[in-house]
Amino acid sequence: MEEKEIKKFVKKRYSEIAKAGVSCCPSCECEPSLIDLGKRIGYSEEDLRNVPEASNMGLGCGNPVALATLKEGNTVLDLGSGGGIDVFLAAKKVGPKGKVIGVDMTKEMIKRAESAAKKYGYANVEFRLGEIENLPVEDSSVDVIISNCVINLSTDKEKVFCEAYRVLKAGGKIMISDLVTEGELPERIKKSFDAWAGCVAGALEKNEYLDTIRKAGFKKVKVVSESSYDIDISEELKGKITSVKVEAYKVSE
Repeated sequence: MEEKEIKKFVKKRYSEIAKAGVSCCPSCECEPSLIDLGKRIGYSEEDLRNVPEASNMGLGCGNPVALATLKEGNTVLDLGSGGGIDVFLAAKKVGPKGKVIGVDMTKEMIKRAESAAKKYGYANVEFRLGEIENLPVEDSSVDVIISNCVINLSTDKEKVFCEAYRVLKAGGKIMISDLVTEGELPERIKKSFDAWAGCVAGALEKNEYLDTIRKAGFKKVKVVSESSYDIDISEELKGKITSVKVEAYKVSE
């Protein structure tokens, strides 16, 4: 499988999700409800009631904002912001003096998030079209980076973390929710476009994932929490996929 083909397929799939407004296929009904699914992922009911309804599409594998300890006035960057749910949650925490930037590679997701921001008057958010391997963000300009089940979709995770390191201020940190594997996945899963778009085929083994973050220059890399992930995956993969929340810092030189 070529990287360009994988990216093209993933981009198409998430463009379709943005148009449909839900993470399941456009022709079927989602079970459980998006509110229930959001709660299973890690959002509280209060979180889900206090963001634009259009921003919750049942995507993700955690709630990075809940663990990021954001402060008023922070500049926050969300890698793969989708419909903007984590951007909107972060915006409330950083306040009017702060700013939250969402980057996503699909025009449809950006359009959806911008529409919600305009409708509900979010003045401290901005959505930018771009790829997380080549961020449209200035060097050393961000206090905190968050991401929710997106980096596993990239075919060049080392580049993603190097870019994250570049745009972070000295002393800044990342708080990432993502999927990793426990051991090797079956070869047919690794070569499945659907499994790539489903955040499974591209997932790294946990220790390799943490080592990739360290190679980019990050220090104090640690798993803050983890749990088995079995939402919408096949029976053969249960117990092999783990949802992790990882924290790491760009230490001042």
